[in-house]
Amino acid sequence: MDEHRTGRRPYGDPVWPPPEEEGLPPSARLYGAPATPSGVRVPFWVRRTALFAAAVAVGAALVAGVVAFVAGRLNQPAVPVVVQDGIAGVSYTAPPGWRLGTVPPVTGFTSAVTLGESAVVMARPGDGVPTGGPRAAALQLADVYGRLLLHGDTVGVVDDRAVEANGWTGHSRALRATYSDVVNQPSYLRVTLLTKDGESVVMLGLAQPDTPERRAEMDAVLAGVR
Repeated sequence: MDEHRTGRRPYGDPVWPPPEEEGLPPSARLYGAPATPSGVRVPFWVRRTALFAAAVAVGAALVAGVVAFVAGRLNQPAVPVVVQDGIAGVSYTAPPGWRLGTVPPVTGFTSAVTLGESAVVMARPGDGVPTGGPRAAALQLADVYGRLLLHGDTVGVVDDRAVEANGWTGHSRALRATYSDVVNQPSYLRVTLLTKDGESVVMLGLAQPDTPERRAEMDAVLAGVR
């Protein structure tokens, strides 16, 4: 007699219901035990859209924060810069936007204010009241500093006059330098010698490029010397 193998053990009585199906209703024995819900599967394109929206929202929040911070800084009122130069014995005020210079860029000067890299005004003590008068001394100083700082192909005098400022009297001369190359823009230099009570002070303003706005700002600083 041929032996027919069914893949089950050839001996033993079958057990019904099988042990793994004990406690299940008849429908479950017929169709299988219900599977544990695994959650709703979200389509890939929906997840990708949601992630993109979240990234945009975060980016927008960051941009909004930066804009608010910058706007707050820009909305802060600009204030003038007041310089107290005890060595030169003067005080002066620079317009809003100028900054106090930590180290004057020219040897001998004891204080400075700067407007970026485009303009500077400096002060230093003078050498007492000049015997030849303030105009002669101012012209000599303008010639010295013009040669030292301007290095122009052409240098001309654009202003030469007596000045007064809060009890100080003296003379001021301004020079304008131009250059033949295409890199350097015209420069403006004003040198002022002021005297009061047997003391003197030298004020120097330098701007490049030379513009009416820079001239007016430097002249305002010099006019406000106390």
